[in-house]
Amino acid sequence: MMNDSDGRLWNAVCGRDYRMAGRFVYAVRTTGVYCRPGCASRRPRRENTEYFAGAAEAEAAGCRACRRCWSDSRRALVEAACRRMASSDSSEGMPGLAELAEEAGLSANHFHRVFRMTTGVTPLEFASAVRSDRFLAGLEAGLSVTEAVYEAGYSSPARAYEGLRKRTSLRPSEVRNGAKRKTIWYACAECFLGVVLAAMSERGICAVLLGDNPDELVEDLRRRFHSARIEAAVPEECELIRRALAEVREPSGWEGLPLDISGTAFQCRVWKALREVPRGDRATYRQIAEKIGSPKASRAVAGACAANPAAVLIPCHRAVRSDGALGGYRWGAERKRRLLERE
Repeated sequence: MMNDSDGRLWNAVCGRDYRMAGRFVYAVRTTGVYCRPGCASRRPRRENTEYFAGAAEAEAAGCRACRRCWSDSRRALVEAACRRMASSDSSEGMPGLAELAEEAGLSANHFHRVFRMTTGVTPLEFASAVRSDRFLAGLEAGLSVTEAVYEAGYSSPARAYEGLRKRTSLRPSEVRNGAKRKTIWYACAECFLGVVLAAMSERGICAVLLGDNPDELVEDLRRRFHSARIEAAVPEECELIRRALAEVREPSGWEGLPLDISGTAFQCRVWKALREVPRGDRATYRQIAEKIGSPKASRAVAGACAANPAAVLIPCHRAVRSDGALGGYRWGAERKRRLLERE
């Protein structure tokens, strides 16, 4: 606990001096709540006020964070940590949880919770994504695979390859060569939802798109896979495409149908949770958020649903609002209603 013999800390509390944020926190004995300087909450009695060097010290004394000022500053703390990881020198290594928590003035456990609630992913998952981005950027810049591995800060090629597999279906050499050898096959068909396009790579279904115009869907596919060769296919000659189109026409469960999709760590967790919602059931965005361990990330869950690259196969249409309303849908609310009624 800090001593305020000269009244400097108390004056900062009274004046709501946000410039002192990061230098100390103050707690109120009667409520057990601690705040940052600059908090807009009601001024406490001076005799009930205690001062601590940081949030970790206040928590160790049994105090809890003020929801008002810490919710306002939480995003700034997390953004600073994200910038710290994104700008870290690969030769020095990525800052660890303890280091990031100390810089934020929080305990390691508290910082981990705050980071996950704010971003939807853990600090480790975010750091992994940063390394993966660096690896991809190095390959696209023409570095050799070995050079890109160590420029990204990986300790071994195996970890780099593992991170790349979570982001894309391309091999490192394919990324380095501009994915010239990758081919995407597609076919369109009509169904009760309008026009559906199913596309596949050598590894599995990589997109299922819905719309009204097949030419527009093909153009969307080309934008998504701008560096690949896009070729039309005959459904009867491509078993995976035929099965994917059949699944959209009459959803029945697609176990055994391989997917070749990529997304952020958070998106992948959301998509996995959506695939576990039984046919005919619905789950609110909040329920999905709670299931993946991020109960306050309902909006981020809705964003992950909007980024879904495989309509129906990843049943984001089963995610609805807490008040029972259907909510948004990447391919239109009317299609969402039809899908749910059909199920």
